[in-house]
Amino acid sequence: MHKVYLFLSLFILASFNVTAADKTIAESAGSVTPLLVGQQVPDVKTTDINGKDILLSAVINNKPTILFFYRGGWCPFCNVQMGQLQAIEKDLTNLGFQLVGISTDATADLQKSLKDKKLSYTLLSDYHSTLSKEFGLAFFASQKVTERYLAKMNLQNPLQKNAAGEKRLVLPAPAIYVIDSDGLVHFQYVNPNYKVRLAPELLLHAARLVVEKS
Repeated sequence: MHKVYLFLSLFILASFNVTAADKTIAESAGSVTPLLVGQQVPDVKTTDINGKDILLSAVINNKPTILFFYRGGWCPFCNVQMGQLQAIEKDLTNLGFQLVGISTDATADLQKSLKDKKLSYTLLSDYHSTLSKEFGLAFFASQKVTERYLAKMNLQNPLQKNAAGEKRLVLPAPAIYVIDSDGLVHFQYVNPNYKVRLAPELLLHAARLVVEKS
């Protein structure tokens, strides 16, 4: 049964356009064009927990890595997922993987998440959505969502102009990538519905399959 669900997760993106070469910010969550299985992760600059710029290749550092993109510590669904990943972090480490979370949170917010949630894995700041854009995950929130999140969540993230020239909040479609030590994607799960996340037991199964293949 696990293998069936794992297979389906690889193809969940069949319902929307999957053109990995497109590196623009999508106009909606449903039109993102994610990096696919069999492709190499882009070597893009990101920011560590201390505010230092660092290349993604230096973070991966020739280690099998699980990258997960989440919206931010202000998102309740993201917080649940972060806790679930913390619960299996030791199992992933025993399989040889490091776990790295990426969001548009500023570094101060990442530090708060680490402390409040007692996280033992790495968090990176993609404040300007550079990394999520290169992974094909970045999209413009609607005007309504932009206004609501800025007001209710007190977000300070920089707004970017969409195709119509309107300033919008940019968010990542939540995603998980299982990557080998050479930066090759072996498994990915992306869902435009931010309320639906990959079950932790399926992530463990995907990680085990990658280890078995290597």
